[in-house]
Amino acid sequence: MVDHRFSVKGLTWLLLWFLSLSWINVVSAGAIVSNTDGKPFSHGTVVEIAKKLSQALFVEPQKAPEALTKIDYSTYRKINFQQNAAIWGGTPTPFSIQLFAPGYLYKELIDIEVIENGQSFPVELSESSFRVPDESIGKLLAKIGKYAGFRLHYPINRNDYNDEFIVFQGASYFRGISKGQVYGLSARGLAINEAELKGEEYPLFKSFWIERPSKHQNTIVVHALLDSKSATGAYRFGIYPGAPTRMDVNVILFPRQDVPHVGLAPLTSMFMHGEIDRSDTADYRPAVHDSEAMLMENGNGEKIWRPLNNPRKLQVSSFMGENPKGFGLIQRHRQFDYYQDLEAKYHLRPSAWIEPSGAWGKGHIELFEIPSDSEANDNIVAYWKPEEGLKKGRPFAYSYRLTWPDNIPKTMGKMSVVRTAGGQKLFADKKNEIVIDYSPLKADEVNRIEIDASISNGAVLETRIESNPNIDGARVFITFDLKNSDVAELRVQLRQNDKPIGMTWLYRVTSQDWPL
Repeated sequence: MVDHRFSVKGLTWLLLWFLSLSWINVVSAGAIVSNTDGKPFSHGTVVEIAKKLSQALFVEPQKAPEALTKIDYSTYRKINFQQNAAIWGGTPTPFSIQLFAPGYLYKELIDIEVIENGQSFPVELSESSFRVPDESIGKLLAKIGKYAGFRLHYPINRNDYNDEFIVFQGASYFRGISKGQVYGLSARGLAINEAELKGEEYPLFKSFWIERPSKHQNTIVVHALLDSKSATGAYRFGIYPGAPTRMDVNVILFPRQDVPHVGLAPLTSMFMHGEIDRSDTADYRPAVHDSEAMLMENGNGEKIWRPLNNPRKLQVSSFMGENPKGFGLIQRHRQFDYYQDLEAKYHLRPSAWIEPSGAWGKGHIELFEIPSDSEANDNIVAYWKPEEGLKKGRPFAYSYRLTWPDNIPKTMGKMSVVRTAGGQKLFADKKNEIVIDYSPLKADEVNRIEIDASISNGAVLETRIESNPNIDGARVFITFDLKNSDVAELRVQLRQNDKPIGMTWLYRVTSQDWPL
């Protein structure tokens, strides 16, 4: 005889299965996936929208009312999405979405849709979507019916909890973390006119379409429409949470006008002080930064390590190249003792590494180091600038992989820079000295290492290398004199048998900072 009775567990599973197929009020507590008929969707849909949009004059994005944009940070922090209203929460898919309200600094309103079986459905908003400090705020948000961004959740640290691991919020900014990390530096969709006198342009991701993964998928796909005065763009993010989290990014831009100063795959970070650029004020923390250096791998495979500065004046550095293999902003030191910050947890903040797919052609990596007196401000920007920029009416396509690792990618077991410090040479009168630690390097190889050191202005006075068994490596000493120069580029490369080994070390020294 067949038993037709269902257990409570079986009924629960059946209900979840039904909800996973139905788009009628999938989330009833707050954010609601519309029960209207869906529209056909593919990434080509975003491409066509971006192309058509580029052929019309730019229209300023719709903004939140003043009642929301005038609230302070403390009030905005009290506007929180209802966790029990998470899109796909409680369904078989391991991913879920939570949303950000407009307000405070987040003025632009954006549209969000979800994709199921090739159909798109808008995400709507009710008065109960957010916990709010004042009832009037909830009513106003429901009346607006749009959002300022979203965050994705997935169990990256343990199986029974969905961790937040990706945030898209504000202009074209987004941040990611991997297993065991906390948020630090940010990425952006596009940079236009960075540090130009006419003012920087901030493109906006104005619409998102998020594909619903099946319960067996460990990846999620997000599509985004970018819009700005100078260009539009269609973006596809294939996102793989884990250790490390990675994002495969495909982009096609449609310029409204010529854009000579454009930055692809921009990264934005913070550097206050560290090993070589020490704090100008009393601070019990020996290092304060989201990133400590920029790493580049050029087309011929040379890896370049460039420690970051918090300069007294804006510094812009360009690193010429063709078809770069990768670049990124790196947070190498992963020990608490190095930072001594219980709250910020800088030792847990991610690095970010950009790896181009295919040939990006001629251009250069640009690094901006902006004076800052607050660790709340991002003062470091890095991106790839194509030689010809963007041309009006000519689509521009490119792709890359962005990973959020703990450490330097693809260098395990290879000799790398592990520490840089600077000061006065002992027993010498006002002689500037920089020390660079490399690891791994066997002690019996140290005597066979040659130091190739040069400076663009001034003179390198002395170089020497010593074994450093504390790091299973070596320490290089560089003594130099600026000789009345205001600024100079210092370059160090280790060689063996007349061939370069390890990373090339670069740094900019200025008369304002040296002697220390």
